[in-house]
Amino acid sequence: MQYILRAPESVHCTINLPASKSISNRALVINALAQDFDGVIPPENLSHCDDTDVMVAALQKMPYVINIKAAGTAMRFMTAFLSSRNGEHILTGTERMTQRPIHVLVDALRVLGAEIDYVTNEGYPPLRVRGKKMSGGEIEIAGNVSSQYISALLMIGPVMENGLTLHLTGNIISRPYIDLTICTMKEFGAEVEWEDGNTIVVKAKPYESRKFTIENDWSASSYWYEIMALMGSSQLTPQLSTFNSQPNSVILPGLMDASRQGDSAVRYIYSMLGVKTEFAEKTQLKPNTVTLSCHHRGLPHFDFDFINQPDLAQTVVVTTALLGIPFRFTGLQTLRIKETDRITALKTEMAKLGYELDDSEEGVLSWDGKRKEVDIEKVVIDTYEDHRMAMAFAPACIMFPGLKINNPEVVTKSYPHYWDDLKKAGFEIVNSL
Repeated sequence: MQYILRAPESVHCTINLPASKSISNRALVINALAQDFDGVIPPENLSHCDDTDVMVAALQKMPYVINIKAAGTAMRFMTAFLSSRNGEHILTGTERMTQRPIHVLVDALRVLGAEIDYVTNEGYPPLRVRGKKMSGGEIEIAGNVSSQYISALLMIGPVMENGLTLHLTGNIISRPYIDLTICTMKEFGAEVEWEDGNTIVVKAKPYESRKFTIENDWSASSYWYEIMALMGSSQLTPQLSTFNSQPNSVILPGLMDASRQGDSAVRYIYSMLGVKTEFAEKTQLKPNTVTLSCHHRGLPHFDFDFINQPDLAQTVVVTTALLGIPFRFTGLQTLRIKETDRITALKTEMAKLGYELDDSEEGVLSWDGKRKEVDIEKVVIDTYEDHRMAMAFAPACIMFPGLKINNPEVVTKSYPHYWDDLKKAGFEIVNSL
């Protein structure tokens, strides 16, 4: 499948974003860990994306072989969950999933009493997990590994015999995602606290089933911030100069001002790129509703550390380059082991649009502000089975009318109705294959 995209002259719409995938997957694991107790109440407003769907299927059916497909979060969370519950299972996924390392989590779980074997290659899925009541206790784990490893360990802490004391060593990355896990655990009655800046203590106290509503996804909002930034730019190409003839606005219900989602930082990042965020308290809209509007704000250079918001990097890279702003973005080391090598994918696809990015420093991506002319009619953006590549590059059609994107269906991983929402906003989408 290949889409050809064209943007409207202006954008005025209300978009109902998907529920937070990050919170949904945490709530599902915690809810399942509470099933040994009476009165389990399933979470409300659960995400319906691929990553959450595979979690729901696995937890409801619990087959011997559990295939979580391309869902990295599900692989990590289910590895810990299965280790803590009686029974034996094979946990596997896509070919790409079998290339994504998991030894740091497996090693930690083994120290805590888990029985896990590698089925094929040492350090990588598939895994054979023999679940049982785990002893728990104290353990050290590097703070610069995926926060999903840390979250997976934390969530099973309350059901361990001795609870869990987790000492994080070195620099801690994606701390907001760890805080999100702790906050969600507390919502279900867990006793978990940061003892100091590097130690988290989880008491051996069972979860309590409670009513819990999942908020909408700040990560998904980032593409609408990108659209607003590009629509509001004064650096539009001449053929698009009419776009500024009307003010643009997007209304996004279901986003909390005090959200624990790390990607809620998108509103601060895009404030520097000319997008204003206004919460419902200052408008006539319902609570937890955001209105985006665009105001030109030129930056001579943009530096930002994505250590706590790596999932926003692709969107901000595309936005900043298309606005003509040189940048240097750090904290991107985990992008190499995502659904694809996102650093390489970004370099390759941005080069097609004339932007040569530099990744010569580890965990750093930069652009010097110089762009080569390209024949946009020959450009086709590849998505690498990565939902965020498709969604981050789609708004580029504002600057490059007729932009083509291959395999656009990958968005179902986190935002299944993304293309329908773009159509609702006035974008023209044609399937050319």
